[in-house]
Amino acid sequence: MFKRILIANRGEIACRIIKSARRMGIETVAVYSEADRDALHVQMADEAVLIGPPPAAESYLVIEKIVDVCRTTGAQAVHPGYGFLSEREAFARSLADAGLVFIGPNPAAIAAMGDKIESKKAAAKAGVSTVPGFLGVIEDDRHAVRIADEIGYPVMIKASAGGGGKGMRIAHASAEVAEGFNLARAEAKSSFGDDRVFIEKFIVDPRHIEIQVLGDKYGNTIYLGERECSIQRRNQKVIEEAPSPLLDEATRRKMGEQAVALARAVNYDSAGTVEFVAGQDKSFYFLEMNTRLQVEHPVTELVTGIDLVEQMIRIAAGEKLPIAQQDVKLTGWAVESRVYAEDPFRGFLPSVGRLVKYRPPAETNRDGIIVRNDTGVYEGGEISIHYDPMIAKLVTHGPSRRAAIEAQAHALDAFYIDGIRHNVPFLSALMHHPRWRAGHLSTGFIAEEFPNGFTARTPQGETAFRLAAVAAAIDHVLGERKRRISGQMSGRVVRREGRRAVWLGRDEILLDVAREDDAIAIRFVGKDGDFGDAQRLLSRWVPGQPVWQGTIDDNPVAMQVRPIANGFRLAHQGFEVAINVFTETEAAAARLMPAATAADNGKKLLCPMPGLVVSIAVTEGQEVKAGETLAVIEAMKMQNVLRAEQDGVIKKIAAVPGATLAVDALVLEFA
Repeated sequence: MFKRILIANRGEIACRIIKSARRMGIETVAVYSEADRDALHVQMADEAVLIGPPPAAESYLVIEKIVDVCRTTGAQAVHPGYGFLSEREAFARSLADAGLVFIGPNPAAIAAMGDKIESKKAAAKAGVSTVPGFLGVIEDDRHAVRIADEIGYPVMIKASAGGGGKGMRIAHASAEVAEGFNLARAEAKSSFGDDRVFIEKFIVDPRHIEIQVLGDKYGNTIYLGERECSIQRRNQKVIEEAPSPLLDEATRRKMGEQAVALARAVNYDSAGTVEFVAGQDKSFYFLEMNTRLQVEHPVTELVTGIDLVEQMIRIAAGEKLPIAQQDVKLTGWAVESRVYAEDPFRGFLPSVGRLVKYRPPAETNRDGIIVRNDTGVYEGGEISIHYDPMIAKLVTHGPSRRAAIEAQAHALDAFYIDGIRHNVPFLSALMHHPRWRAGHLSTGFIAEEFPNGFTARTPQGETAFRLAAVAAAIDHVLGERKRRISGQMSGRVVRREGRRAVWLGRDEILLDVAREDDAIAIRFVGKDGDFGDAQRLLSRWVPGQPVWQGTIDDNPVAMQVRPIANGFRLAHQGFEVAINVFTETEAAAARLMPAATAADNGKKLLCPMPGLVVSIAVTEGQEVKAGETLAVIEAMKMQNVLRAEQDGVIKKIAAVPGATLAVDALVLEFA
């Protein structure tokens, strides 16, 4: 077994690999760019070495630097994680030439399967059903349009060396192909250093289901069940689960055996994933093979009990697989949510900056429920513009799908992040979506259920009363604390505090709050002025804690708490609302206050996210029509097109290509 390995990656996956290596008694070496000098993986590793400036092309993607660090630190093997160099045949060969071990498949398998175009050719040769498409070299955007016209719409334009949703576009008509082709090539070049793309038929209402495989160097290959990854946004996975609610045992076996056959055809010898696009009728087609560890590997680990990182290391060290296919058992259900640094209320635009507060839910394993949080950040750390926006992967496991979802929903409500915007409210809303809970999934789920994006909503019914009750309870605890400090209250007493008016936006809820032993009793006032039955809130919350956790009538509840004037901003089940708590006198005065109005930006186009100006598509004095491209901004390896919302004339251009802009920085101004 290796004594020391190098991890050629960063962020949560680097931290994840370090944890397994540490359990195995293996020392680790981290590499880092100048932007990651204070990163968590640097702190966790036994040794860390600087390899260059922030751009990945000058640090994490430079093979020679990785090899040199191995030589100077005595690392015997390299784990590439995912992304970066993980699917580069040249990297695996360079390590072998230097007498180092690549913790991944052999170079020939990477060549056959790692390239998306070559993998489809290999799959077709092996008799595997594939999606109709064009796998040759696409000369330019006009050639792309001709190909798409022949295949039939919609089509998917996809980077050959791609992954993680980067370098991918869907075109529904010929007019969208040229732009999609150019954007996909640019993203592919930026993310993978390879601008080749291919075009294939896009299956309508598809599901994305993938099979995890493991192969050793002795011809033993097994599959570890499937993962459902259909909840995607912009072709990037958002929520994954194992197993899939679609498959039955017969279909699972059929997909698994096909995946194993494909892996054996290329002598695959590591952890890998064979991805399929599946129809609602359980039909399926080979999509691609990822010759690396997947982002969503934790859900497979939790339902199988197998540490995939450990197995990759053992296989690379020459050990045989310790289990056969008949030994693989799927137990319970696991759900993973990807927590990203992006603002769901502003079209999921990237958010960068310092994590002023970062308090994930506690990792636990009790009462049949597991909560796991794979992360590469810490409170006080920085979210950089240079890399993927992932903050963490929150994973829960339970005896059933419903139990895993309930655990995930509660954990998301307890996930507190401040300093940047994040997608936790959106993830929480998804956990409570009836279609998600019913398992009626497709890759179009988010676009279909949120056609106008994710917007702030006013809670109604039971959810509104739950938020009001917690706000009143928090206000009551703060009041008790003030009275203790002022000497007005000693010990525990039963006393009624009178009515409170709780405002959720424009909705007003009247209630009565009082301390009753360890609980706080909330009685809502009905339309007739009478009190309803008391709700008992039990919690150990104390002022200053960012999350209120407790029970309401014995039902567990968690809410994120942020103080505001005369109240709190609470986040719960996808709702993020400002709640004011007034006495009746305060409420009467508040009703007379004028409402604040939002500032008008006039005719200015402001940068919606921190990012790099890739191009400006217009000139001063030019007339533009609604929908025309004005500029392209790149942030966190994704290119975002800014378009004109209405017809107009460009008066002034304030930004230039190559400039780095802050959020709300002026890009251009209309006349």
